[in-house]
Amino acid sequence: MPRKQSETLTEAELRLMNVLWQKGSATVHEVMQALPERPPLAYNSVLTTIRILEKKGYVKHVKEGRAHVYMPKVDREDATRFEIRHLVHRFFKNSHELLVLNILEDEELDAEELDRLRKLVEGSKGA
Repeated sequence: MPRKQSETLTEAELRLMNVLWQKGSATVHEVMQALPERPPLAYNSVLTTIRILEKKGYVKHVKEGRAHVYMPKVDREDATRFEIRHLVHRFFKNSHELLVLNILEDEELDAEELDRLRKLVEGSKGA
């Protein structure tokens, strides 16, 4: 039985989306050239992942000569918001408050980050 396709971006998909968001559009070969050398990816792996992204609605393509040029259909901000909503739904029972409390309880949060968060919360009170 095949594995269920992830609604959110996998690590491999995110690597390719980061290239497409940066470049705006690219062929599979251009995506491969823009990726860090490690770990190296085979052409077929990149092509398969881009096709999965297209099925998920994150990417579209146009044909230019013999090549397909891929471009993002979803911008980085919308993808980020979708990922956060998915996280809030899965782990925090649709409670943004529980997410924020979890972040605030993180021991790796330094005083400067806490101060920035406090200012953001105070600035959004009127919103």
